[in-house]
Amino acid sequence: MHPKPNALPWLLLSLLVIGLDQLTKIWALHALQPAGMPHPVIPGFLNWTLAFNTGAAFSFLAQGDGWQRWFFVVLALVISGALVVWLARTARRDWRTALPLALIVGGALGNLIDRLHAAQVTDFIQVYYQQWSYPVFNVADCGISVGAVLLILFGFRSGKADVR
Repeated sequence: MHPKPNALPWLLLSLLVIGLDQLTKIWALHALQPAGMPHPVIPGFLNWTLAFNTGAAFSFLAQGDGWQRWFFVVLALVISGALVVWLARTARRDWRTALPLALIVGGALGNLIDRLHAAQVTDFIQVYYQQWSYPVFNVADCGISVGAVLLILFGFRSGKADVR
């Protein structure tokens, strides 16, 4: 008897998110100087604006004395490890579970690389409208956010599809 194939190959999507995240951050660091200066993409809605964040989402804990860096490193490793275990226990064909988990892992590890390398996360995507502005974010943040939303949405589906 052969075990059912697990969803670990979905980690290739995580690698794609990490690669895209790191490439876009390298581009942003070179093309969007100086930090804080908006570069309009869609006037009135979207700018490329280089920013750095030592905290988490919405600059949570950004004002700490440096301890938060290691807190977020450990948090990213623990969460990513737990999600990889979840993927290992998920059937490969269960894309409604595997897709969001892979996106979250890729995003978490993309930002982890920044924390380990530079003690801060590089952000550059700024969405705004008139006086309102969403906090500047990056591709890794997109992976985490989209993955989390999909995990919640797919969790609300009625009944579980047969994923043999």
